[in-house]
This record gives sequence, C-alpha cells and structure tokens, in this order.
Amino acid sequence: MSETSANSSTPSKASAGSRPGRLGVGIISAGRVGAVLGSALRAVDHQVIGVHAVSEASRERAEALLPGVPVLDVEEIVERAELVMLAVPDDALATLVKGLADLGRWQPGQLVVHTSGRYGIGILEPARRLGAIPLALHPAMTFGGFSTDVARLTGCPMAVTAPDAVLPIAQALAVELGGEPFVLAEDARPAYHAALAHGANHLVTLVDQAVRILTAAGVEGGAATLGPLLGAALDRALTEDADSVLTGLTGPVSRGDAGTVGSHIEALEALSDDGGRRLDDVVDTYRALARATTRRAEDTGRITSAQAGELRAALAPDDDAE
Repeated sequence: MSETSANSSTPSKASAGSRPGRLGVGIISAGRVGAVLGSALRAVDHQVIGVHAVSEASRERAEALLPGVPVLDVEEIVERAELVMLAVPDDALATLVKGLADLGRWQPGQLVVHTSGRYGIGILEPARRLGAIPLALHPAMTFGGFSTDVARLTGCPMAVTAPDAVLPIAQALAVELGGEPFVLAEDARPAYHAALAHGANHLVTLVDQAVRILTAAGVEGGAATLGPLLGAALDRALTEDADSVLTGLTGPVSRGDAGTVGSHIEALEALSDDGGRRLDDVVDTYRALARATTRRAEDTGRITSAQAGELRAALAPDDDAE
C-alpha cells in the first residue's frame, strides 16, 4: 500500500453500482479492531476509502484485511469519508476528536462512530458541534486482528449509544457488522465496560495464576488440568440467571469450610516459582476473591453468618488475626 493524497475535500460516495445505502468508510486506525471492522463493512459492499496505519504491524494488518485500500493520513480520511470509524485507544480518543475539530475537519452530516466501550457519544461533542453525527458502537468480544475475527462478529452483542433521532443508524450499522445491537445509555457505559474488563481481563489473570500454582506445585500441563473444570464452571455461571448463579458454586467457601481455606493460604504462601520468587500476587488475589465469594455466599444464604466469620478469620493475614 502507498500513501495517497486526496484531491477533494468532498466525502467520497460509494460506487454507483453498489447496493443502496452504501457509504465511503474511513478507518482510523488499522489496529486489531479497526482493520477487522473495516473488513466486515467491506464485505457488505461499503467502500473503504482509506485506512490510517503507522506501525509496521498495523500496515501489515491493513494489507491482509483491507487489500488495495490506500493508507492515508488522518486528515485525508476525515475529508473523504462519509463514515469515519475511530478505533483508537480510549485515552487517545478525546484528543483525536478535539484536534480534528480545532482544525475544522469534521463535516455536516458525516457519521462519526467510535468503538470504545468506556465512552458514549459525549466524547464526540466537538465533532457534533460541527454538524457530524455521533455514534458509539462497542462489540463485546476480543479481537486478535485476524480474518477469523470477522466471522466471530456474527451474533456478537454490540452496545450502541446515539441520539434518539439517529439510533436506528447505529443499530443498522451493528447489524451490518453481523452483530446483535442493544441500546446502552450514555451514563451506563463506564459500568458496562468495567463489567466486561472485570469478567474477561481479570479472568485471564485468574487462569494464569492458577496455572502458575500448579506449575510451582510440580503439576505439568496445568492448562489442560484446569480446562474441564473451568469450562464447566464458566458455562454454568453464564447460563444461570443473576439471582441463582451461586447455586452452581462449589468448593470450600460454599461449604463454609474455613479450615480448608486456611490450608490453601498456607500452601500458597509456601510456594515459589522457578526463579525462587514467592507467589505473593496469587495469595493476594486468592484472599480478595475468597472474601468476595464469602460475602456473596452469606448475602444469598448459602452460608451462615457464623461460617462467614470463620472464613474471614481464616483469610486474614497473620498480622491482622486476633
């Protein structure tokens, strides 16, 4: 791909022979999310008029997922696109939108959609003031930046936030990407994103720690050992309704077995990895999650208050224990 220059500041229209309602789409930038969503839109006959790609990895990704699409700078993309997709890190989004607004680049009637889970349309206000139409669309899935991600978009829940008058546009865009749109209020987006990050990102940390424990204990193939147990637990947790998730809880906390929990802490504190480093982060996580599980089990009547008290005592660091 080569850098090209725009010859006109007029947003590009999709080709005359394309399906009705097709748009000229610009992708900023060709990260794991942007390149995949651009490929998905191209598959339903939208014309991707340009992609921003700076790093070697992003250029290679653009070449693989958006072959033949010119690599343009950000201002050229905004000048030429009818729909601008902003797939950039959360912390870069506000500066990007405001910077382009300060330069007067946003255009009346131009669709501006970002893919951040954290933000709604408020962050696009500088663009809206110049007449652009703000949309927020977040696919609730992880992206590897590969062509297989495009297929995984099918049926993916997608949180959409938009002004009421253009909400159908945001929903239609999600459907064209293959997703299942649901409307999310502006002020609910931070909590929504926290839930996804807590559930998915911290799950990875939890599994990593469990594998490290097994490795330190001399068990080879920790991931294979954990797989059936974790798969069953996750499947059950996701198929139960919110009020009955804990009915599937097993293990010492669910039984109020403070002695076993205490022995777990002792065992974890005695372990070290191949480099001789103690697993202090694992101990801290075990304590935090066991306390949270104790509280939920007590609140839902799985264990008594007396059992919960014994569990908390077993989980307390030695210098906190009475």
